[in-house]
Amino acid sequence: MQKYPICAVLTGDLIKSRKADTATVDATLKILRDAAARFGAAWDIDLRFTRYRGDGWQVVLTNPTLLLDAALYIIARLKADHSEIDTRISIGVGAVETLGTRDLADATGTAFFISGDHLEHMGGNRLIALAGQGIDTAEVAIIDLAECVASGWTATQAQAIALWLEGEFKRHEDIAAQLGVTRQAVQSRLSGAGLHYFDNALYAIRHHDFSEHTAQS
Repeated sequence: MQKYPICAVLTGDLIKSRKADTATVDATLKILRDAAARFGAAWDIDLRFTRYRGDGWQVVLTNPTLLLDAALYIIARLKADHSEIDTRISIGVGAVETLGTRDLADATGTAFFISGDHLEHMGGNRLIALAGQGIDTAEVAIIDLAECVASGWTATQAQAIALWLEGEFKRHEDIAAQLGVTRQAVQSRLSGAGLHYFDNALYAIRHHDFSEHTAQS
């Protein structure tokens, strides 16, 4: 049985999905599945997207330093694709015993427990929660502020942010070409999305040592 010392597990459920019809829920989960695939392709990792409990979903990052990138990318993709439903995301960091067989349905480990447990206790107005190994108040504060910025994204801002987070299109000219707009329009969208504010937050999480510090549960 292969063990993974430190992973980040993102567990989510759709907000107010009971008020939506089955087609809308399915469409939203397809956006999430596609987002996981695109993010995985961009970073050369398999997130093993798994749907469960009707409106629930889960992915795993064997590289936990990408947890903020992944959470913001998921939010950006939902907004960019004009999803009618938002999602909550609970991020748990810790050891993983197994990543499951066909998907994460039978995966086990501390990271899965922390992620699922904190999802159950998230407030209805929150989008992202973070807890687990190597997580202190500073990392939680970064997540809180990033959520505040991301919650205000427009669809066009989210489109530009999603491409920027994929990594392949870092230059504004490349993003502009993908979106069919001017370079100035991309600059305006990224600036309006608060890129200058959360760029440092992404850097901090990407270079954080999750093997240190006391776990926040």
